[in-house]
Amino acid sequence: MNKTLLALASTLAITALPQMALAEDPPAVPAAAPAAAPADPLSFNLSLTSDYRYRGISQTRLQPAIQGGADYAFASGFYVGTWASTIKWIKDAETAAGVAAKGSVEWDLYGGYKGEIAKDLSYDVGVLAYVYPSNKYSEIPGAANANTTEIYGAITYGPATLKYSHSLTNLFGFADSKNSGYLDLSATFEVGDGIQLIPHVGFQHIAHYSDFSYTDYSFTVGKDFSGFFLSAAVVGAETKSINGVKAYASPANGKDLGKAGLVVAVKKTF
Repeated sequence: MNKTLLALASTLAITALPQMALAEDPPAVPAAAPAAAPADPLSFNLSLTSDYRYRGISQTRLQPAIQGGADYAFASGFYVGTWASTIKWIKDAETAAGVAAKGSVEWDLYGGYKGEIAKDLSYDVGVLAYVYPSNKYSEIPGAANANTTEIYGAITYGPATLKYSHSLTNLFGFADSKNSGYLDLSATFEVGDGIQLIPHVGFQHIAHYSDFSYTDYSFTVGKDFSGFFLSAAVVGAETKSINGVKAYASPANGKDLGKAGLVVAVKKTF
């Protein structure tokens, strides 16, 4: 890997919520769920989080984000949706590279199908496009456009969900990274009084970039309060160091964007 590409890759903040949106993965794509559509097929969500973590990596330079989206679930089991969040990683990387800084928003578009195989055993398959409007990432030497498309499949048995996501394009600005994959295991445990415990572990493989592949983890505690879901999560990523610098160090201030930390959030679904 040449020095230019190494410098670029070290600025990438590819990110993640175990299927629980409030701390790491686009809340838009829920884990596999029962095939039956809800009474009201159209729903909206709005959230505020102290740090937008995606697959363990901060997308907002360890700072707060505003997020929101909409979902429509058909009675047949098909669903479509959209979700958006404020971000900082693209503008930080473009500024550091001397490129006109753009891309302060992540906009996700997705659709899929959920079905039930047997009692307590269901599946979820679909496609998700991550769009970064106006981003100039491809103008950074050695980089590709940040826009990314993945297909995914998940199996849920009881409280546990195993999910695999596979990139059909380059992954979040890594050139020649098509066919990267993310495997994660999460579970949701109801412990009484509306409290949920959600452990999660995942592995991000980036094709042709072994130094930037990593394991992430989180443990979330959440509870509904009169329609507002409050959560607190310990989130982190075990990333490598390259020449003494963390692979996912912020180009703005050098902080490790995968460092373990506490993420608190509030979400309203209506």
